[in-house]
Amino acid sequence: MLRIIGIPLGPFETNAYILHQQDTNEAVVIDPGMNPEPLFQALGDMQVKAVLLTHAHLDHIGGLGLIRERYGCPVYIHEQEQEWLTNPELNGSLRWPQISEPMIFDPAEHLLQDGDVLELIGLKLNVLYTPGHSPGSVSFVFDKQCFAGDALFRMSIGRTDLTGGDHAVLINSIRTKLFTLDDDVNVYPGHGPATTIGYEKEHNPFL
Repeated sequence: MLRIIGIPLGPFETNAYILHQQDTNEAVVIDPGMNPEPLFQALGDMQVKAVLLTHAHLDHIGGLGLIRERYGCPVYIHEQEQEWLTNPELNGSLRWPQISEPMIFDPAEHLLQDGDVLELIGLKLNVLYTPGHSPGSVSFVFDKQCFAGDALFRMSIGRTDLTGGDHAVLINSIRTKLFTLDDDVNVYPGHGPATTIGYEKEHNPFL
């Protein structure tokens, strides 16, 4: 049986997610953010098989070095942001020196493209390329679950004033990718509470 665990991390209260197969005790982590101690407490003795990144802004990757060190798991990121893990100017960690030292990590082991299907811990996760918040933003979808990063929030959308952001591109990503999903698909965003595709179609003031 699959459990989905969301844990807000760090000064931006960025949602990290654990996908946990209880029968095998295997897990996938999505967006291990800054100050990841609560994430590690939740993981306990789970076997982390992969880290999936919706994008590579500092608040979504802050715990990446520690989780790699502890679990030795491969990292997946869209090819458009492969350099962001090694470049603190791109990942934004130079922008907020009061809360973070420059973040420089090893490159990701796997580069993603739109339409990829990842077979991990008994799940088939579809990769949707949803740029706009950042040039390499992706969403991960399986069954009735969508992990949308900072593309779509409950009653809001991602900011587009950071490196590579584009408001028109983001709106197009939401309308042509996320809003083609069924209305009852649960959306787990990078910040704030979960929502559904149908609720956002009806109530999101930006859309």
